[in-house]
Amino acid sequence: MTEETASQPQTAQAAPASDDVPPDRVAIDPSSPHFDADKLERGIGIRFKGTERTNVEEYSISEGWIRVQAGRTLDRKGRPLTLKLSGPVEAWFKDLGDDAPVAKKG
Repeated sequence: MTEETASQPQTAQAAPASDDVPPDRVAIDPSSPHFDADKLERGIGIRFKGTERTNVEEYSISEGWIRVQAGRTLDRKGRPLTLKLSGPVEAWFKDLGDDAPVAKKG
């Protein structure tokens, strides 16, 4: 238990202000509980497995996955079908420029 309390202040000190780092999980679908219009308006950059992606529908940094649209295929409710891809995910706000703090697992 002392290890957990010792590691928490270190991550809090090393992490920038919470307004400068994107949340752990965001979706672009307004019906999703992880939808956040204010954060999406700022522009969130996603790097997946070292490559910047622009077609991400949803992501989770802590769980290490992104959802991308599977071509032009739609489900029975008219929403795009998505594929869940696993790997390291990094996110940052594009409006902060090139030196923006990056949220990543670890």
